[in-house]
Amino acid sequence: MKALSVLHRAANTLLSHPGDRGTLLTRCGISGASTLNNKIQPGFGLLFDIDGVLVRGKTPIPAAKKAFQKLVDSRGQFLVPVVFVTNAGNCLRQKKADQLSQILGVPISQDQVMLSHSPLRMFTKYHEKCVLVSGQGPVLDIANNLGFQNVVSIDMLREYFPLLDMVDHNRRPKLPSSPIVNLPIVQAVILFGEPIRWETNLQLIIDVLLTNGSLGNAHEMRHSSHLPLLACNMDLMWMAEAQSPRFGHGMFLVCLENIYRKITGQELKYEALMGKPSELTYHFAEYLIREQAAERGWRTPIRTLYAIGDNLMTDIYGANLYNRYLEERVRTRQTAAQVVQATVEGTGGGGSPKALLQDQDMETALESELASPSATSCKSLLVCTGIYNPHSEVPADASHSITETVFHGHRDFRFDPALMEPGHIVEDVHNAVELICQQENFVSTRH
Repeated sequence: MKALSVLHRAANTLLSHPGDRGTLLTRCGISGASTLNNKIQPGFGLLFDIDGVLVRGKTPIPAAKKAFQKLVDSRGQFLVPVVFVTNAGNCLRQKKADQLSQILGVPISQDQVMLSHSPLRMFTKYHEKCVLVSGQGPVLDIANNLGFQNVVSIDMLREYFPLLDMVDHNRRPKLPSSPIVNLPIVQAVILFGEPIRWETNLQLIIDVLLTNGSLGNAHEMRHSSHLPLLACNMDLMWMAEAQSPRFGHGMFLVCLENIYRKITGQELKYEALMGKPSELTYHFAEYLIREQAAERGWRTPIRTLYAIGDNLMTDIYGANLYNRYLEERVRTRQTAAQVVQATVEGTGGGGSPKALLQDQDMETALESELASPSATSCKSLLVCTGIYNPHSEVPADASHSITETVFHGHRDFRFDPALMEPGHIVEDVHNAVELICQQENFVSTRH
């Protein structure tokens, strides 16, 4: 809730390059859609995972390009709102959009791309503080692009304090050196994604946490709290070209959490966790869907989201968690309306109107910047081209295909079998799009 409030207060800063408005749809039919000025208005939006759904490492999945031909008109413009929601975070949004454009053969805007670290743009209270960032790729550029103005990387820390990184004997300093004393005190730690040298990052992050950001000091074990820690991308594993899944940033977080607990006897605590399956991520993705629909002049509310992914623990869990939130939101508002009506009519009611209205007021305040979600459901579709069931046939009975398994989700998310049950299991992303088109009576004609 705390992270969601921070997100809402500054949401309007995210979309820096809005697209052209008023683009007309070509011929299509959408069940339940209204017609405005002779245009068909789409009533659903699509959320696509990338790794394991559209690509395997750098290799495109053949079904991806075929799937997207159904979603654009002859000018390459989308017929429905589409957002790519990925836990990747080692690049800028524009670079990822360019990669997707080449892979899919359709133009993708950076405003259609949501990386795991995208919500950090909203955490403005840290933007002027000195933050340590961990990950790989252009981490300083990524941090600056998100709004952080005073950034220190792991490599910079290692240069300032060469005696702290001692695991690799070949990288140990030959002669003792004096640390650079003008380095500002680190005030928060941000974890973008899995780093290259885990031992170096683990050591220096622990050093920062146990010295309260002053690396020239010795570890202090008596603190009951530590510096704010914000982590993006909780994927334990992800699917590349190899036959089996590879370690993801979630595995790095497991290492960091266990090292901290082993040394201090206390649990590592996060100020915020971003990326799938966080509800925060899906809430913001829904906002991007609404913004995209508005830019195209589509006024029919987007009531249904379809989330397509390959990972039960992130894609399916997250979509179902957000669906649970949307359903509960509808129930709460219906109950509140009934109680208020019963109170007005003097017939009593099944709850306290004051308490229910207070809950609604709190939710309204939280949604004041993003506006209330128009979606009432988020349906999950699982593909078999990535983490889940690789290189095998689609199970005959999807309702019995997800059995009790080892929970690969993050420590702070509880195991709930119901949240890992996909709405549908399909062979690949093309089959997913086909199924969605059937359910929505959606037909596009390229001409």
